[in-house]
Amino acid sequence: MRFPPGVPYEDVLRDGVILCTLMNRLAPGIIPRINTTGGDYKKMDNLSQFQRACTAYGVPDVDLFQTTDLWDKKNIALVTSTIFAIGRTAYKHPEWRGPHLGPKPSEENKRDFSEEQLRAGEAIIGLQAGQNRGATQAGQNFGASRKIILGK
Repeated sequence: MRFPPGVPYEDVLRDGVILCTLMNRLAPGIIPRINTTGGDYKKMDNLSQFQRACTAYGVPDVDLFQTTDLWDKKNIALVTSTIFAIGRTAYKHPEWRGPHLGPKPSEENKRDFSEEQLRAGEAIIGLQAGQNRGATQAGQNFGASRKIILGK
């Protein structure tokens, strides 16, 4: 589906039809019925179905927008973030052979260290811990110095 030209992004997504169609393309049948006609209640139902489908597809709950974010146009950035989260989740579904959106999520990079390597690491103080060699306050003269005027 293509976006209609000249119509704002949030207005096109507001009825939930394109979002539900997206989820049905990624996972056929995940949304059994998309409401294309009807009042506001039916359109908001599309958004609720979309959110349930995202959860079933594996999108983390923290990445989902609330219905009012799109319906009342309160947080369109979060709607966009949800779409990118769907793109990241699609990488975890090998049955999806279409295009992906966003970078591929990292996978586990497990390492096995020997006891000797672990003990050697305990003796090293990393630079994150800082260093205390030569710790002085020399050179710390920020701004103008304090003026002490006697007799006033």
